[in-house]
Amino acid sequence: MPTDSDLSPRCRRLLALDAVLSGAQYDHLRHAFSDEISGAGEYIPLNNRRPSVRTNLCRTVVDDSVSLLFSEAHFPTAHAPDARTAEALMAWMKERRLNEIMADAATRGSVGSVALLLRVLRGKPFVSVLPTATLTPTWDPEDPDSLLSVTERYKVRGTELRARGYAIPADADSASFWFQRSWDSDSETWYLPISVSDARDGKLPAVDADRTIQHGLGFLPVIWIRNLPGGDEIDGMSTFEPAISTAIECDYQLSQAGRGLKYASDPRLVIRDPGTGVDGGSRPITGGAANAIVLSDPQADARFLEINGSAATAVLEYVSRLRSIALESIHGNRADPERLSAAQSGRAMELLNSGLLNLADRLRTSYGEGALLSLYRMLCQASRKIRGGLVIAGERYADLDETGITLTWQPWFAPTSHDKAEQASTLRQLVDGGLMSRSTARRQLAGTYDVDDDHAEADAISADEAASIARADTMPAVQTKAAADVES
Repeated sequence: MPTDSDLSPRCRRLLALDAVLSGAQYDHLRHAFSDEISGAGEYIPLNNRRPSVRTNLCRTVVDDSVSLLFSEAHFPTAHAPDARTAEALMAWMKERRLNEIMADAATRGSVGSVALLLRVLRGKPFVSVLPTATLTPTWDPEDPDSLLSVTERYKVRGTELRARGYAIPADADSASFWFQRSWDSDSETWYLPISVSDARDGKLPAVDADRTIQHGLGFLPVIWIRNLPGGDEIDGMSTFEPAISTAIECDYQLSQAGRGLKYASDPRLVIRDPGTGVDGGSRPITGGAANAIVLSDPQADARFLEINGSAATAVLEYVSRLRSIALESIHGNRADPERLSAAQSGRAMELLNSGLLNLADRLRTSYGEGALLSLYRMLCQASRKIRGGLVIAGERYADLDETGITLTWQPWFAPTSHDKAEQASTLRQLVDGGLMSRSTARRQLAGTYDVDDDHAEADAISADEAASIARADTMPAVQTKAAADVES
């Protein structure tokens, strides 16, 4: 793939991985897979052609794993000892559709890392996802897990800068500039664009005072997320990188199989015609009966150059094996849904998809216990820094307490009625035996029965119990009155 020498090796690597994730890794190849001869009459090797079949195997595994994290049925429920804090977190999750934001973050972060930016505009908290290929973090040397600042720097054309409102000379529309901004605990600092040539000469960008913002939060509003353990201090391991070479092999093998099937439907015609000589000269050989190969031979005949289907069958078997190897290398789902003859219990589905669940379970640590919890705590901190508190779903929340915030994850697969009965029986035994509190049991059942606020549910249960007791107390009086009415 083409690279930019002005970019760092880390940036080039992440951009290449992002191209694989988006299916753009072949876009730099000019020739289609059906092009065999270039305009100069030269043969085009297969690796210089764009495959006609693209499996998108890497993106499939990423989407499957992310759906087990932050889809509507799997998004974790936030709990807090303070009822007001729990209410604010749930309202913010629904108002800003955090499940979509976190799913986007987990998808983009599958290349190795991603960042979340918290902004407070007119008292309302917003979250945006920042790809990290163009970001450079600075860590606290005395606290390696804490960020001091994050700098964003990337190239942009002069025409785009002018569209953003920058004063760019008219003759610099096609020129490249460096765009830069940075975040720290006090401000979001913007810099005036500087041309690439000036940057190479050692010139530094000047601060753009008109666009620089003093956010006043007192902390860096950026959360840096490493995808999977095993990377370096900046990036984690990519979700799909080990399968890239195998996926590319699958694309080319399937493209070759398709090419063979197309040829079989329109094979080459060979004609032996005495006295004509060899036809070839100026007419290009493009295949099919309309462009026959004519050979000189004393005995005239004609035949098609046909192929059998054994090669195509072998290719499909080979690709099937490659697909299994690729999925195994990145813990993808290798289960065949066509082999499931009936509905399976949640536990059976977990065993069937154990590889994918192992991947999703590790991602929960990075994007759930690490990123989402940090985001909730950051929201609580912002509520104490912003005068008057934060505006969430039309209501103001101030001085939220982040102490004790936890996440309850939903079941991997929807439980059957038998699973629900077993879960309810087990929880009842634990509560009656004094091994679990009622509040913990309610949290365990919240995801199964779509209970958003366990505090509100506890209040509703108490109200139902009080109403039931009141009905029981008034029942004898009602029965006595009814008996008296019958006697009279």
